[in-house]
Amino acid sequence: MNPTLTDVAQRAGVSLSTASRAFSDPDRIGRDTLRRIITAAEEIGYVASAGRRSRNASLPTRSATVAMIVPDIGNPVFAGFVKAAQAHGWNRRQTIVLTDTDGSPDREREILGELHERVDGFIVCSPRLPAHDIAELCGDSPLVLVNRTSDETNSVVPDAADGLRQALEYLRVLGHDHVAYAQGSPLSWSNQNRVGALQHLADEADIELELIGWQAETVAGGQAAAASVVASGATAVIAHNDLMALGIITGATNLGVEVPSDLSVIGIDDTPLAEVGRPTLTSIQVPMSRAGVMSVDMLHQQLTADPTQPPMAPRTVTLPTQLVVRQSTGPVSGWTPARGRSDA
Repeated sequence: MNPTLTDVAQRAGVSLSTASRAFSDPDRIGRDTLRRIITAAEEIGYVASAGRRSRNASLPTRSATVAMIVPDIGNPVFAGFVKAAQAHGWNRRQTIVLTDTDGSPDREREILGELHERVDGFIVCSPRLPAHDIAELCGDSPLVLVNRTSDETNSVVPDAADGLRQALEYLRVLGHDHVAYAQGSPLSWSNQNRVGALQHLADEADIELELIGWQAETVAGGQAAAASVVASGATAVIAHNDLMALGIITGATNLGVEVPSDLSVIGIDDTPLAEVGRPTLTSIQVPMSRAGVMSVDMLHQQLTADPTQPPMAPRTVTLPTQLVVRQSTGPVSGWTPARGRSDA
């Protein structure tokens, strides 16, 4: 059941008539009372009807059209992100307009330029353009970046280093001291960030890290990377995402390499596909649905900010990651629980 104006009045601790005036004639009530009522409405997801809503554009009941830009809607991780953002955006009076760049920075630039004068704000997920370029293209339009940091605008990023630390620690305990990382797009900030984190973590754990050349962030890309992974001699591989990890399992199997007895495979994102493959896929869980909700909230704050006040400083929200262990990882040959590798 949708919240009502009575619910708003009760939450704010004011009369129903006062709550009504907050939306129809806000100048007739005090500033603190108005702020309390509007905050209560936001918290419970109340949306004023068109007849009651004030024309004051600074009130958070104003609807907005938001452009959401992703590199590949066919990837389940972006589908989950978009679905969560759209559901939450409905409560925030945000109409989400979705565009897919197919991983092209040129397409991304074109979309940002085309939509700049036609939408109220932007949420750009896993962009291929540099953050500064995106901020310039958006101009004074509110902007939130996801999976890319920026000093110029708000951003939401997963704590990739913690999930990767968990993965390497787990592999090290199982006797793996030579681990490969199958890279995604060279234009991906996430890929660059993970490479840097893995190099540091591998040095700390005394693990030999093998970087496998860039591939498409798809099952086909993983299959293409499989031969290089096997040729590297690594006993375990971390893939840029779940799709690539599933492709590596298929490609390695076709080459006569068994997973996990010969090669352990770890994906990143923990999409629903991780649970349906055979073997099921060990993966680093990235809370992209939560990132969708957070990006909508951060954009909402910008859209409803008081224009007479100085703008808030950009901030970055960091979300936790978690290793989820399944069947695609196991100990190296000769490993025993008590002593580790018997040939050590």
